[in-house]
Amino acid sequence: MTTLVHTRAELAAARAAAPGRVAVVMTMGALHEGHRQLMREARKRAGFVIATIFVNPLQFGPNEDFDKYPRTLAADVEACTAEGVDVVFAPDRDEMYPGGTPSITMNAGPVGELLEGASRPGHFSGMLTVVAKLLRLTRADVALFGEKDYQQLALIKLMVRDVELGVEIVGVPTVREKDGLALSSRNRYLDADQRRAALALSHALREGAAQNDPQRVLEAATKILEDEPGVAVDYLALTDPLLGPAPAAGPARLLVAAKVGATRLIDNVPVQLGEAA
Repeated sequence: MTTLVHTRAELAAARAAAPGRVAVVMTMGALHEGHRQLMREARKRAGFVIATIFVNPLQFGPNEDFDKYPRTLAADVEACTAEGVDVVFAPDRDEMYPGGTPSITMNAGPVGELLEGASRPGHFSGMLTVVAKLLRLTRADVALFGEKDYQQLALIKLMVRDVELGVEIVGVPTVREKDGLALSSRNRYLDADQRRAALALSHALREGAAQNDPQRVLEAATKILEDEPGVAVDYLALTDPLLGPAPAAGPARLLVAAKVGATRLIDNVPVQLGEAA
């Protein structure tokens, strides 16, 4: 039976009754199969699972409409119940930020200014602030995040390491449609032609990941993207696993962001450099 709580006090009481290891899955609601996969993985790693649902105003920029973000709490709680989540914490803005916008926030540092951060100033500082607060409030032993938002995952790992938060951070592979398109709440905004064009992102990443030389990785992916006129690329980047410079050999990450029509999509895949692909 899933318990829905809205206040810190209710969460603390529910958390106090948790047996053993506790896992948390943090979301902004509008849950899809990718979120549900996180919950399934959480259940494998802990005896007690908390899901949080909070549309965080700190990570919305001036041109991003916080008020229009989909809010589907009843359906989201049903999804959490189906996946065996023990507690859903769904606070309102005043509960998370008593007294208004916090005076002290997390600084995402140089990595937060790259890639997604270049087009969304302040987004990652707002995201890290709410993640840090939710880690403290839930007192989780392990937190699971999707690799789909890879820069977010990398920054959370860096924050937990650098600030000594003592929580295990687990990245869960991206859930995809049968044709390879990464699951995203934004996919609903694509018409049939745009959805077909959007497949160029996952196609480009697959072609790039099939190479083992950094230059060839980027060349292979770039060719696919350039051949699709319906895709306007924001960035295509090859990095190390924590978004530093790509190594000549070893694990790396290939990331892409592009607009398809008015919809901005992101995707990424792991790449192994310097070995036979």
